[in-house]
Amino acid sequence: MSTLSDLTGSYTIDPTHTRIGFVARHAMITKVRGNFNEFEGTATVGSDLADSKVDLTIQATSIDTRNEQRDGHLRSNDFLAMDEFPTITFTSTSVKATGDSSLEITGDLTIKGTTKPVTVPFEFEGGATDPFGYERVGFEGSVVINRSDFGVTWNAALETGGVLVSEKITLEFEVSAVKNA
Repeated sequence: MSTLSDLTGSYTIDPTHTRIGFVARHAMITKVRGNFNEFEGTATVGSDLADSKVDLTIQATSIDTRNEQRDGHLRSNDFLAMDEFPTITFTSTSVKATGDSSLEITGDLTIKGTTKPVTVPFEFEGGATDPFGYERVGFEGSVVINRSDFGVTWNAALETGGVLVSEKITLEFEVSAVKNA
């Protein structure tokens, strides 16, 4: 599997070899990175890439920034309101090739009960058969969203000007998927 046209079939995201992360600016001067550690996803790739479909469900409570106090705040009503909205979902509406090894997946991203269209550019990193005989494919992509578009609006003003948490959040996807038998 060396090109996008070789990928026809259905796939399941391998959560032990996939990273779904984010980056936010903190205090306007540094970046805070985090991950979601629990998620599941599937992809069906048609012989015509336009017939492809991707679905992803992230358990919002699995947010991990390596700081327990910050993670607790992110889980609260100030940010993701996880008691009311336990999942973040993405359902594709279109998939199209943008090059020999690149594609764009457009779909509906739902965070905190608000759904907005998002287009994520991905690079196909290749495919291989692993030592257990499974066919694997890898993709990497990222997209910048405005968190307030999804109702995630909490912030704090800084004495020096600016705010504590950036409006723009980069979502990062490093995906390993296994072809279903």
